[in-house]
Amino acid sequence: MSWSRISSRISLLNHSKNLRILSHESSQRQCASHVSHASTERKSKKTLLYLTALVFAMVGSSYAAVPLYRRFCQATGYGGTVQRRESVEEKIAQHEKDGTVATREIVVQFNADVADGMPWKFVPTQREVRVKPGESALAFYTAENRSSKPITGVSTYNVTPMKAAVYFNKIQCFCFEEQHLLPGEQIDMPVFFYIDPEFETDARMDGINNLILSYTFFKVSEE
Repeated sequence: MSWSRISSRISLLNHSKNLRILSHESSQRQCASHVSHASTERKSKKTLLYLTALVFAMVGSSYAAVPLYRRFCQATGYGGTVQRRESVEEKIAQHEKDGTVATREIVVQFNADVADGMPWKFVPTQREVRVKPGESALAFYTAENRSSKPITGVSTYNVTPMKAAVYFNKIQCFCFEEQHLLPGEQIDMPVFFYIDPEFETDARMDGINNLILSYTFFKVSEE
């Protein structure tokens, strides 16, 4: 066999070997690419599931916020929720029986807000009322649905200064109660409240002559 033929065969063998090497490397790259793609898909699915769970948790929290806030107020007396065992009616009766005469006048101011995304107009119908400890008073708020759909809303409230809130007792109130308004519908909502006569004798209340009752409406559902 001539040297030229031997060289030709060696060249063919080397070429075939190189093709196998390239083919093997290509297969490895394709395999690695598939593995990387599968890993990316798994990470994307996990991220999607996490975000979905987070959204549901946030939505659930928003719907749970109002009843949780109500229970918190009832347990702690925060915001003026009656916490004591003695009812407001019993306090009024005792005050009338004792014939206590209060001289201190308190200005109760009213504030109204709506949460983001709540297309309602919500305002107090009076700016303020003046009341003495031991007296009850009536105020009104007005809500109007300015959207084109029926909306159900619910409100929370607070009284400031916070340390005086325990003496602000609501006899009748629309807080924590769902209000369903049709498009363009408007309603007046009463707040019947009572200032505990102990407000006047509590040294911690010295210098407090103004209270602010604030309500915020949140959207519960939209049809």
